[in-house]
Amino acid sequence: MALTSRWLTSLGRFIGSGFGTGLSPVAPGTVGSLAAVIIYWLLPVGSTSPALYGMIVVGFVLGIWATGTLITPGDPDPSKAVWDEFIGLWVTCLLLPKELVWLAAAFLCFRIFDVLKPWPARRLESLHGGLGIMADDLAAGLYGAVALNAVRLLFFQ
Repeated sequence: MALTSRWLTSLGRFIGSGFGTGLSPVAPGTVGSLAAVIIYWLLPVGSTSPALYGMIVVGFVLGIWATGTLITPGDPDPSKAVWDEFIGLWVTCLLLPKELVWLAAAFLCFRIFDVLKPWPARRLESLHGGLGIMADDLAAGLYGAVALNAVRLLFFQ
């Protein structure tokens, strides 16, 4: 039983750290976001694909558990927990053309909203455990999706 528990905890930490990208000694959130956009680029899913929505929903729920495995009493939001960046970045990509320029814009836009944490993102961050870690980046991703899709519809349609 203890072996299974250790294995699950290790799996959670691996996922929660964005497959290890959160272990970067410099800007782990940015490294995690970059990994997320590269993975999205390589996956055979489109920005309107039900598979992408499924990845986001399942990834968010999984992320609550996985990022929660990284929490310690002294660090309720560890910098190595970057799975939230994956989900937030993928949300930012919703409905955008899967083209390099839009993916670069999604990366930059998401990072800006993730750092600034406009209301209610900052407030969501205070939710307990992995939910707080995941929720603020979900909000940042939604802000990014709305902003970039507004730009696309206003200036590029």
